[in-house]
This record gives sequence, structure tokens and C-alpha cells, in this order.
Amino acid sequence: MMDFKLVSSVFETLRIAPPPKLILLEAQALSSAHVPPYPPDMPVLFTGIDSSELALHLKDVLQTTYPKEHIVQWVTSEKMIDERLDEISADNLSANTCLYVPALSEGTSFESFVEIVAHLRAPDGCPWDKEQTHESLRKHLLEESYEAISAIDSGDFTDMREEFGDLLLQVVLQSQIANEDGQFNVNQVVQGIHSKIVRRHPHVFGDLQLDGVDGVLVNWEKLKEAERKDNGQKEKGLLDGVSLILPALSQAQEYQDRAARVGFDWPVIDGVLDKIAEEIEEIKSAESDYELASEIGDLLFVLVNFARWKNVDAESVLRETNIKFKKRFAYVEQGAKKQGRNLSELSLDEMESLWQEAKKVE
Repeated sequence: MMDFKLVSSVFETLRIAPPPKLILLEAQALSSAHVPPYPPDMPVLFTGIDSSELALHLKDVLQTTYPKEHIVQWVTSEKMIDERLDEISADNLSANTCLYVPALSEGTSFESFVEIVAHLRAPDGCPWDKEQTHESLRKHLLEESYEAISAIDSGDFTDMREEFGDLLLQVVLQSQIANEDGQFNVNQVVQGIHSKIVRRHPHVFGDLQLDGVDGVLVNWEKLKEAERKDNGQKEKGLLDGVSLILPALSQAQEYQDRAARVGFDWPVIDGVLDKIAEEIEEIKSAESDYELASEIGDLLFVLVNFARWKNVDAESVLRETNIKFKKRFAYVEQGAKKQGRNLSELSLDEMESLWQEAKKVE
């Protein structure tokens, strides 16, 4: 229950009118939190800050969401002290210390984002958004997923942040459409993945003891199989849950990962290396186009397995190599232009020379 007397006293000390919306929390409620459990575009008043340990933990939690220069106010029964969030030192504590944290700007909470997407679909919203369906948005979801991956590959954090936002829009918009049709809402989406994470991490949120990453993955498959049985789903093979729409390299690595979890794997990496050599020999001896294509596929598959053994993501490294090739080839093209020649007019040796130059300037 809100302590109106306390709130009134705090804002009298702050010499400002109480905001129309306010979150009131006992600081102890965040003693085991990692991020603020409320929308940051609302002001919050923390009460009961009775130790320096609690104050410094509260500082750490707030800094995950608020900028370091965010000004907060310590409030006691006698005084108020302004302080930057990153300068909180817990030296201002007294018997009844509160901390007032002003709201971040509009649009900084998940709830406000859900509201703005709902507005797009409302009668006075956007004509384009109102026409969308699950099916019509499918291609946009796929495009945004690939653009997010491209941003990760680029290492550009500004681009990454923007693309994650575009991807989040697709999830929230799909959820809003489902809500309008009485299928599910975004809160149920969040609750579903929240419950799944807790359920599938008994070694984090329960008492189960597991042996490293391998133990976690083996237990993960057991939990998924138990979930399917509990839901009355038809029993599936271990590889049936791998999406058929995945890029081929990612799909191959996921197949191999899952098979390895149940022991279907070489005991040592030498077996993988021997298999690579074997597949190369089979390519050399292929007698038809069909056989050649099949053997090339086998070689690619075993190369993915080698990447898996080395804890390398095959899809990601090939994308990186593609990007590297594109940059180097562009350098060769520019080199030809600087000479006033078409690329096709260069000899192979000339192109190779420019290629080596491109490698040196990377």
C-alpha cells in the first residue's frame, strides 16, 4: 500500500509537485535484481535504503538502464541532495533515506513501445500498418532478421541497436495483430519465454547440478522431450526441431550439435580430419556430375563439423569471408579504374597483384 504521508513528505523536501504517475518501491525489493523491474519512463521513489551495501547495489542496477549522468535525489527527513547516478557513494544515508529517480524520456520503456505499435493499428493509425497480417509481414520478419545478423557481422553497435529495434517491431506488431484476433497478446509472448527460460535452466533457477556446457545441452534436450510429451505432441526425432528454413551451413551445424549431444560423434578430432581427406579423394574420383555434386556436399558437411569441433560458427565465418572477398575484389576493381582500364582488360597476374595490395591495406 502506498504511504501517502511519506510520499507527500518527500516531495515537500524536493520542493516539487508529486508527479501524476509514480512508482513506489522498497529498495530491498531490488536486493537480488539485475535490472530495474519497472518501466524507466516513469519516475520512481525508493524507500528504506538502510545500508551502504543496498545503496551501492541499487546504483549498479540503475546503471544498467539509466545514463551515468542521470541526476537522482537523496531525500531524508531533513534535506535533499542532488547526485549523478555514477557518483552515488552511499555517504548520504540516514535512518529514513529515500532515493528519487526522475523518469527517462518518453519512449524508453517496452510498455510505451507496445502502446505506439497498438496506435499504428488503431482506427486513427497508419493505413499501411492496419492492412498487415501475419502472412504479409513474414517477408519483413525474415529481412529484418538478416539485417540484424549483418549488423552483428559488421561490428557496428549503432547499426546493431537500430536493427534490433526493427526486429523488435516485427515481434510486437505480430503480437498486436494476434491480440486483435483474440489469439494471444505480447504479455503472453513474454510470459511464455520467461517460463520456458526458467523451466529449461533448473541449474540456474533450481537445485540441479550439471557438468559444464555439455551437461546443460544434454539436459536441455531431455527437458524439451519431456515438454513435448506433456503437451501431447507426437514424438519427434532429435533433428526434427531444427528449422528447415535455416541457411544450409547453420542447419548442418545444428544437426551435428544435436547428434553429438547423444554421443554420435568422433571421439577425437582426428576422425574429422581423416574424413575431410577421404571426401577430397572421393571428389577427385567422381565419375558423373551428380556424383561430384554429392561429394562436394559431403565435403562441405564435414568441414562444418570441423568448424564445430573448433567452436567456430560455420555460417558466421563464411559470411565474414564473403565480406572480405567483396572488399578485396572492390579494391581490384578500383585499381583497374585508376589505370583507366576495364577489369576484364587486366591479366590474371595484374589482378593478383592488386589482390595482394588489398590484403596489405586491410
